[in-house]
Amino acid sequence: MSYPFIRTTYARRMSALALDWLACYAIVAALSGGINQMSPNSSLYVLALFFAQVWILTALQGATLGHRLFGMKVVRFEDGGSLSIGQALVRTILLVLVVTAVTFDANGRGIHERLSESVLTRS
Repeated sequence: MSYPFIRTTYARRMSALALDWLACYAIVAALSGGINQMSPNSSLYVLALFFAQVWILTALQGATLGHRLFGMKVVRFEDGGSLSIGQALVRTILLVLVVTAVTFDANGRGIHERLSESVLTRS
């Protein structure tokens, strides 16, 4: 039996993801002295910050900045409870791989959500 959740749209998911990525990009750019001063390997710093931000905020609050602004949260698929740190880690690792985040099942869950036993739902 799964938690009765309200599906989120693909547009909402991608908008939240883009907002989270742009926020991390802006932080790295600011710490680098501006966009023009960013080094060629800055994208690795953006990815590392994005990974940390998604993992920590999902584990502690159940939502990233983008999720909050677009009215979503991440919960356990089984009972709607909070994710464990391990579930949030698995979800984030697979999310960063991108392919698992853009392929969906009949429930509207990405592979990263199925393997971490989580679901992104409207809050």
